[in-house]
Amino acid sequence: MAEEVDEPRAVTPSWREFRQRSGHAWLVPFLFVDWVCARLAWNLSRWSLLKVLAYAETFSVLVALVVWVAEVGDRTQQRHYQAWQVINTAQGKGGNGGRIDALQELNADHVVLIGVDVAGAFLQNLRLDGAQLRRANFNVADLRNSHFHHAGLQDVEFTSANLRSADLRDADLMDADLTDADLTAANLRHADLRGTRLEKADLRRAELGDFRDWEQIGSIHLANIHGARNTPTGFQNWAIQHGAVDEPSTERWNALLGNAKPSVPPTTRD
Repeated sequence: MAEEVDEPRAVTPSWREFRQRSGHAWLVPFLFVDWVCARLAWNLSRWSLLKVLAYAETFSVLVALVVWVAEVGDRTQQRHYQAWQVINTAQGKGGNGGRIDALQELNADHVVLIGVDVAGAFLQNLRLDGAQLRRANFNVADLRNSHFHHAGLQDVEFTSANLRSADLRDADLMDADLTDADLTAANLRHADLRGTRLEKADLRRAELGDFRDWEQIGSIHLANIHGARNTPTGFQNWAIQHGAVDEPSTERWNALLGNAKPSVPPTTRD
């Protein structure tokens, strides 16, 4: 705007000269209005005050930009605070409660999520690829179709969690507790299972291709490995020897589990 004000405007011709531009009488009122505006613009263009105001406007835009950039950190911190508030306020409650968006937003900003507690939450389709979730609590959470690709899940509590069709590729599950978890059709390719507890876990149709350190699994007693795909050579025999079962029937598997109080709703193992 400052450059436009600086440019000298051509002197507006007289009304008589301006009127001669049209030979139609009905255009005269419109031409008069246009001539008055042109004359006014020419006079205003000579005012130094307008030039100063134009420079002030440009400067104010620059100042606003500098302030906006300087406050980026504060806005990010405030956004993180609000996300944590959503997660902590809903702690111990079922449902979603905005926790999916809050967790994904924090992870997108590379915030460490160590120790987060979302036990019992409804978190289907949660995407936390690459997240750092050590010692987090996902007990009894509904995590169907969730993504934990390459996530740090060491010491995480997944007891009775529903992880059907979850993406756990390359995840570090060292010392994680997946007791009674539903891992039907979950993808555990290249996952690290050192010390992982898999008692009574449902591994039917789970993808187990090249998953690491399976001989160091903490416990696999009564886990159901029926139909597990791409299992490493020797894994099935090793698992059966350590108490796992290969049972297609849910009813017969439940009978093998005995009379212990179920920790997973029957609907998750239809």
